[in-house]
Amino acid sequence: MKALVVVCHPEPESFTRAVLDSVTKGLVASGHDVDLIDLYADEFEPKISEDEWNIVSAGGLLESTADHARRLSAADMLVLVYPTLWSAQPAMLKGWFERVFINGVAYSVTPSGTLQPALTNISKVMVATSHGSTKLINMLEGEAGKLMAQRTLRTVFGWRTKVTWVALYDIDRASDAKRTAFLARVGQAARRL
Repeated sequence: MKALVVVCHPEPESFTRAVLDSVTKGLVASGHDVDLIDLYADEFEPKISEDEWNIVSAGGLLESTADHARRLSAADMLVLVYPTLWSAQPAMLKGWFERVFINGVAYSVTPSGTLQPALTNISKVMVATSHGSTKLINMLEGEAGKLMAQRTLRTVFGWRTKVTWVALYDIDRASDAKRTAFLARVGQAARRL
């Protein structure tokens, strides 16, 4: 299977990069082809311009994100690697969704106004993330990032899409042993995809 892996973190030496390494090794060990999009290395522009907004609103496609849309449409699974910020995905990753997951790429709208999924090629989604706060705090906040992965993405992939959520909570106080165990867990989850 072809895995599109999207990583979102500005620091090349971050823990998120170690998570990315574990994910990639797990996917490769299972025989998957990995296509990596590194939003920061690519200097991805998360902000949609007024001109782009008008194009998207009229049902047009964006030239600036056509390569990412093509790669997403060619993938069998999507793997997202990022730190959770303010209960959800970082702004750059959210911008990636807003600029790539548009009408004509991720969905179409029927004449009756019904949303029709267009990325049914994606059968599996994996999210590997970390949270500064505890699991309890995240539950109280509603886990917006998790809900987005488990519910919102399925509206464009299909409700049968399998979603794997792997999160390290309370990372700011996590010991080296706990971080190492999480990296092993992430790699194992990627191998099972």
